[in-house]
Amino acid sequence: MSRLAQTHGLTDVQEEILSTVRDFVDKEIIPVATELEHRDEYPQAIVDGLTELGLFGLMIPEEYGGLGESLLTYALCVEEIARGWMSVSGIINTHFIVAYMLKQHGTEEQREYFLPRMAAGEIRGAFSMSEPALGSDVSAISSKAVRDGDEFVLDGQKMWLTNGGTSSLVAVLCRSDEGHPADAPPHRSMTTFLVEKEPGFGAVRPGLTIPGKIDKMGYKGVDTTELIMDGLRIPADRVLGGATGQGFYQMMDGVEVGRVNVAARGCGVAQRAFELGVAYAQQRHTFGKPIAGHQAIQFKLAEMATKVEAAHAMMVNAARKKDSGQRNDLEAGMAKYLASEYCKEVVEDAFRIHGGYGFSKEYEIERLYREAPMLLIGEGTAEIQKMIIGRRLLEEYQLQG
Repeated sequence: MSRLAQTHGLTDVQEEILSTVRDFVDKEIIPVATELEHRDEYPQAIVDGLTELGLFGLMIPEEYGGLGESLLTYALCVEEIARGWMSVSGIINTHFIVAYMLKQHGTEEQREYFLPRMAAGEIRGAFSMSEPALGSDVSAISSKAVRDGDEFVLDGQKMWLTNGGTSSLVAVLCRSDEGHPADAPPHRSMTTFLVEKEPGFGAVRPGLTIPGKIDKMGYKGVDTTELIMDGLRIPADRVLGGATGQGFYQMMDGVEVGRVNVAARGCGVAQRAFELGVAYAQQRHTFGKPIAGHQAIQFKLAEMATKVEAAHAMMVNAARKKDSGQRNDLEAGMAKYLASEYCKEVVEDAFRIHGGYGFSKEYEIERLYREAPMLLIGEGTAEIQKMIIGRRLLEEYQLQG
């Protein structure tokens, strides 16, 4: 086990879970990740293995068939999985955001219906906020939900769904003006709908189309899609929590979990980049000695290791804050911002250590170099995180009088 990124105060159960996941990553993910990524192939065998380990039910309460573990345990597992291949951690992340939203905000009927099958991996989750024209401005959502008797009719186009094709349940945020004044703030007229569908592409249920995979620079293997609703009819009992107008708050709560996840992914990718860099520096010789013997390379390794440690510590702090029931948007924003930026820097330094070979697809660092940029924008850009952090700091340090 690496000396870096250790977490103190874990229980024996947490240590056992992490050891099992780490062993799975080393044996089942790392040896095949680069080949599958280059083919943009969905890692079905890996997903099946994670299902057998019970990872899809990790945070779901035991009463619904899950393991009932904490966000910290989940984040540490994600860190390990991302060390092997970041795309696999993305498959789990969106699933757990939906499961978390159901656990926190769903009606009892919704929890009993969905969570046991999500814990077993029979239902895979995805969530959908973004649209082609809005970026980070969630208040500009244009997808509409109109009440029609005991149903809602949904119309609009959503964007950037991780697991959009392979999922069978999508939490979709739409504008729903029913029961809300016309002059109400935009965030008070948003509702989350639980949309069930068949996995796959094309027309996956009447009124719902998943056009196909978006071709990406990195983050391959996992499917990223659009979602098009055209007269999609959803029963009123599939409104998350049973009441309209709560969708913005439900989604933001889920995104806080997602930001901890992205921070954990950044930690995992940075850890792997450091491992590759420190190993190559001892294998590659120049001027009669390993390049690790050159002070310039030692300085790089020192900076990389320090960044791995700092990012891990902030990620753990954000997860523990959320587990305690306290507000953690400040800590989650800081962790996501720092971990994603440090990940980019550590990966680039490992790339530089590899020299020309880092540009070759035969070397794993080439894949990491294309994967790291996604973390800079996933679950909110650095600029969005800074806005959140700044506003929260002003709340905390507001002058009196």
